[in-house]
Amino acid sequence: MEKVVLAYSGGLDTSVLVGWLLDEGYEVHCVYVDLGQPCEDIPAALEKATKIGAASSIAVDAKEELCRDFAFPVLQWQAKYESIYLLGTSIARPLISKVCLQRAREVGATAFVHGATGKGNDQCRFQLAAEALEPELRIIAPWRMESYRSKFPGRTAMLEYCAAKNIPVKASVAKPYSSDENCLHISYEAGKLEDPAVDGIPIIDFGMTVSPQEAPDKEEYVTVGFEHGVPVSINGKKLDAYSLLKTLNEIGGRNGVGRIDMVENRFVGMKSRGVYESPGMTCLYSAHLALEQLTLDRDLVHLRDRMSPEVAEMVYYGFWYCAKMDALMAFMRETQKPVTGEVTLGLYKGNVRPTSRKSPNSLYDEAIATMEGGGSYNQTDAEGFLRIMGLPLRVQGNSRKRPY
Repeated sequence: MEKVVLAYSGGLDTSVLVGWLLDEGYEVHCVYVDLGQPCEDIPAALEKATKIGAASSIAVDAKEELCRDFAFPVLQWQAKYESIYLLGTSIARPLISKVCLQRAREVGATAFVHGATGKGNDQCRFQLAAEALEPELRIIAPWRMESYRSKFPGRTAMLEYCAAKNIPVKASVAKPYSSDENCLHISYEAGKLEDPAVDGIPIIDFGMTVSPQEAPDKEEYVTVGFEHGVPVSINGKKLDAYSLLKTLNEIGGRNGVGRIDMVENRFVGMKSRGVYESPGMTCLYSAHLALEQLTLDRDLVHLRDRMSPEVAEMVYYGFWYCAKMDALMAFMRETQKPVTGEVTLGLYKGNVRPTSRKSPNSLYDEAIATMEGGGSYNQTDAEGFLRIMGLPLRVQGNSRKRPY
């Protein structure tokens, strides 16, 4: 009997997959990758997989690794897909693949199974990671198989299958959206959210944030400490990566921070509407950028800013394990060496503002920057500077007269 490893969440789709794989004659090993999903019952999910008939069902704690080795390097790039999305789902998928492939080696599996659809981005992220890490391992993607889609054309058929197999599920036909969660964010899509004209706020039961309207009427302050671009402390207390993000999720969440609603361009070519909440990461992006403004020089920051959209695109598409990403991350590690210090943020009804920043490596010199008289900057020097900068323009102006 061929052994397969299934990336398993315990939801409707992967619960159906356990039963279907057994029907197809596979020995199924389920792997629940614990990424700090704030609203899920892991023991119940594992027990359900075993009751359905999985040969094994285990959870692997990867919360710290997700924050330390995946999310924080992307944070250092200030990477946002299409200038908005903080990549919470995208960042997690390569790690899920990695953990599942490690389990495949342990049990001697010959295939890796995932429940991503043939329309979405996750199929790309899972498969591209697997191709890079285990090129010989077979990928089974049931949603790309005509036979599977014929058997399960929609949620009604899946629910009927679960009822016939006595597979317990919480989903219902009337659920107005689907969600995916980890400690970085929760995403909401599909169902009624597929209509871009529909306001998602009244539909969604948000799991990490209160609405800005319901947030406290008083600004809350939090201080984030960084060492070499890595967040290491909250209000002076050193924390591991996951605990730090969890703390910021709580602080940002109660102040309504980190909700976005966007129509994005998927890797496969279509547009899709998604609603996301990322309270902790939104705070970290703001604090990190404020500290970089003190510690990094202009040309380096501008170079990073030109490259950042490409990094965001690579993460979104699933190109995490590749030579180009390795080189870019090496560049970023060098870039972040002076980014050490503390930033205090003010959080108020969905807004985040840096209120103070300090660093032992600050490049800010008040004596140079002051608008008061004197100081160490000689304004007369700007005369020669601008004459040199203006030379090409004067030459052009003499040879090509511009109408004005």
